[in-house]
Amino acid sequence: MEKENTPSKPSGKETALILTVVIIIFVIAALAVIGFLTMKPAPAVVQGQGEATEIRISGKLPGRVEKIYVEEGQHVRLGDTLVKIVSTLVDARMEQARAMENVAKAGENKVDAGARSQIINGAHDIWRQAQAAAGITKKTYERMQNLFDKGVVSAQKRDEAKAAYDAAVAGESAARSQYELAKAGAQKEDKDAAASMVQAARSGVKEVSALLEDQYLLAPCDGEVTVIYPNVSELVMTGAPMMSVQTDDHWVVFNVRETLLKDIKNGSVLKVRIPALDTVAEMKVFYIKDLGTYANWQATKATGDYDARTFQIKARPSKPIDNFRPGMSAIYEGVKN
Repeated sequence: MEKENTPSKPSGKETALILTVVIIIFVIAALAVIGFLTMKPAPAVVQGQGEATEIRISGKLPGRVEKIYVEEGQHVRLGDTLVKIVSTLVDARMEQARAMENVAKAGENKVDAGARSQIINGAHDIWRQAQAAAGITKKTYERMQNLFDKGVVSAQKRDEAKAAYDAAVAGESAARSQYELAKAGAQKEDKDAAASMVQAARSGVKEVSALLEDQYLLAPCDGEVTVIYPNVSELVMTGAPMMSVQTDDHWVVFNVRETLLKDIKNGSVLKVRIPALDTVAEMKVFYIKDLGTYANWQATKATGDYDARTFQIKARPSKPIDNFRPGMSAIYEGVKN
């Protein structure tokens, strides 16, 4: 009679091996569940760059650059002298304006003193001289205009001749008024007219003085000279840029998708890493603005997603950062809690 085959019991080693495998599987599963529950999406990395305000220095005075007191890359302070411009034409206009002021003052004194025959004759002679000067400057201007039309002389030469002619005409008109005033005698109206002419002459001096104020161009702020445009001895026109000064006010600019704005608002403090300086700095947001539909992020799914608009953010360092310069990369690393 044959014995029945009964299954053998697993040995102690096999039991330990099975338990080890079960424990490992249990640990792996537990770690996976814990990792899934605690897993957070990696923070978005947004790259921006440093910026600063750049001011172009220009003036009202047309003339020639006589001296440049600074160099590119030099740091300047508010009020430092940057450039000197000279203009012989404006200097001549100043002499004319002062001469007209003197004439007006003399006329006013004459009215107050009463008109004598010598004064009347003197005023007449001044008028005749002014007429002669106006005639000469007119012919000069007409010759310059003809030469300019033929392309022989520059527009500046023509303009200088025109300015001299206009000044001579004004001088002739003033001299004639003084002559007529001397003949008419000192009435109240004459005194008022003389006083008005003195005031007008003084206004002419002030006008030219305002131009000459820009003979020396000064730094409008603290900053660094980035570009110098003209060279010494070059001619510059009214409003022509002399140089650019980059202010010491620095900030960073980021372009971010609107989905990152839930924690960012004006006044938020951002943690920003500057790779070039190997440093992390705190920067305060002071500007948020959308960039328009041209900067939209387009959804790639037909359903379940939406187009996100891009916003520009500007943030200024809470403390000055040594060696931080416009153009350096800046990495946004999150909002400070």
